Amino acid sequence: MQTQGQVRRANLAAVLDRLRADGPRSRARLATETGLTKATVSSLVGELVERGLAAEGELQRPGSVGRPGTLVELDGRGVCGLGVEVNVDYLAVLALDPTGAVRWQSRLALDVPALDPADVLARASVMVAEAQADQDATAVGITVAVPGQVQGTVVAAAPNLPRWVGVDVAAGFAAWELPVTVANDADLSALAETAVGPHAGVPDLVYLTGEVGVGGGVVTGGRLLRGSTGLAGEVGHLALTPGDAPCGCGRTGCWETVVGLAALLRAAADPGDPLRDAGRDLEDRLAELLARARAGDARTLAALADIGTGLGVGAAVLVALLDPAVVVLGGYFAVLGEFLLVPLTAALAQRVPGPSRVALSTLGFTAAVRGGAHVALQPVFSDPTTVPVRTAQEAHA
Repeated sequence: MQTQGQVRRANLAAVLDRLRADGPRSRARLATETGLTKATVSSLVGELVERGLAAEGELQRPGSVGRPGTLVELDGRGVCGLGVEVNVDYLAVLALDPTGAVRWQSRLALDVPALDPADVLARASVMVAEAQADQDATAVGITVAVPGQVQGTVVAAAPNLPRWVGVDVAAGFAAWELPVTVANDADLSALAETAVGPHAGVPDLVYLTGEVGVGGGVVTGGRLLRGSTGLAGEVGHLALTPGDAPCGCGRTGCWETVVGLAALLRAAADPGDPLRDAGRDLEDRLAELLARARAGDARTLAALADIGTGLGVGAAVLVALLDPAVVVLGGYFAVLGEFLLVPLTAALAQRVPGPSRVALSTLGFTAAVRGGAHVALQPVFSDPTTVPVRTAQEAHA
């Protein structure tokens, strides 16, 4: 049997979730939608306001008869979740508040494989400090995205970051005394796609991200598919090609050796070309590649056509197995999507009947950190009492 405190926490969560999912509404409507009494809802709203998670909005005037009701809306500007991404050639940090607004974000170009993991985590911690100092929302948790398999908070496998295997990522943020979650970057990106943007709420989705490697996240029935050992979605290492190019995992024939960023850059540029400079910001390099494609550079266009075809071959396997409502392309696939979609959909149509179900992500390279920040905020929505009641001074700030 639930205690009175547990029941109240559950009711607070129900009201807060309704405000997040459906937007501002009156107390009377909240009572109808949650099945709670108007008096209970009024008390719950009052507490959410005291905790800075809800605010009283404008008057609702559905007609000229009766008193207008005051709308209640999600607030939460006083708290945020922090997403951190450690990738092969950059670090990123993003702060997200409960309304879904980005409060702070930054990315640092960095040759991560060349550095000691402790040094990389120290730099990431400095970025977290900057995020905390530059905005007045209090962080409630940190979620770190890494391009590999994770067990607990320890990296279990990372083909493109071999020095990170066995590293306890959470230890790098221990000084913050916040809950730290560590997860695969593509999994977090898939969660971000189902939480915000044009694909929010889609229950069956495959997310493919193209960076140095190729990652995938699978959402089925509204839940992230993890598999028995957490390897579900590691699509970059599917044996889809007879090629002999070595993969970071130690094998040959992996899909990412054909469609990963490294494969594209090898095909599009010679050694010494600025596009091959790992110390240069990735978005700058992709902007240059995009400019060359739009200018009609034959070598660039041929490289992109090959990548698109290779993507279509692999996507066909995933569509046949998982039957998603949509396959979302993220990472560099989304940036260069205008040149990838035609060969991709052609290859897909040859192998899977029916309409194409491929879309480009609108989240850019923020997908993983946004998904991480979203995960970091979930305890607030599960139990709003984790956010302390504001002082009178804070409430009027």
